[in-house]
Amino acid sequence: MGINTDVLHALKYGDLTVRGEFLWGSNYTFLAIIECESLSLKGVYKPSRGERPLWDFPAATLARREVAAFLVSEALGWNLVPPTVYRKNGPLGAGSLQLFIEHDPTKHYFNFPDEDHQRLRPVVLFDLLINNADRKGSHILFDQKNRLWCIDHGLCFHVEDKLRTVIWDFVGEPIPDRFCTDLIAFKQHLQGPGGSSDSLTAKLTPYISRPEINALVSRAGWFSEQGYFPAPDPGRRPYPWPQI
Repeated sequence: MGINTDVLHALKYGDLTVRGEFLWGSNYTFLAIIECESLSLKGVYKPSRGERPLWDFPAATLARREVAAFLVSEALGWNLVPPTVYRKNGPLGAGSLQLFIEHDPTKHYFNFPDEDHQRLRPVVLFDLLINNADRKGSHILFDQKNRLWCIDHGLCFHVEDKLRTVIWDFVGEPIPDRFCTDLIAFKQHLQGPGGSSDSLTAKLTPYISRPEINALVSRAGWFSEQGYFPAPDPGRRPYPWPQI
């Protein structure tokens, strides 16, 4: 399922008004209304200047990483991440703007029924690929049509292994062939001719560094060749905190 181009256009160019603040996160995050022609949308606006400094991620890069995660999700064809853009001139400065997904906030990984847990294999593989350091239980949503979405990807794409996630359901299981095929195609896409402004590498370059793109290529190759879901690294903490 592809992304509606009208939604992306509205996120990029629509009139953006902040309506409230989400208070449970570490960084400043705001609910926004986007008006563009006949569309009126809710969005999640994360200004870079509201990011808490971290010792292991470069300052003021988390909003850009949110956009990179969306681009990777789309390139894979998995469509897990809501439409996300980078706005240079937001009300509180430059930052990411993501379509808000209407969902039940009381529903999260730790109370999903088994049938929903079984839908999470692409989420696990996506997190392995983008090296997600913060997959909390509340970062997995089901919208009003029961479509699966993943949010909060500011702590991703580090060149060092940073994977921290609550989802270890499939350790040792084979990765389904269709996902391995997608990873191989994704790697080839990244390694293809990079001169065009339409290439995936060119699209990612404004948001993550060249070493981070190279590490992304390596992870795509590694997991497609390994062919199974790995176990947590016993040498470091594999879970985020808090877990919800």
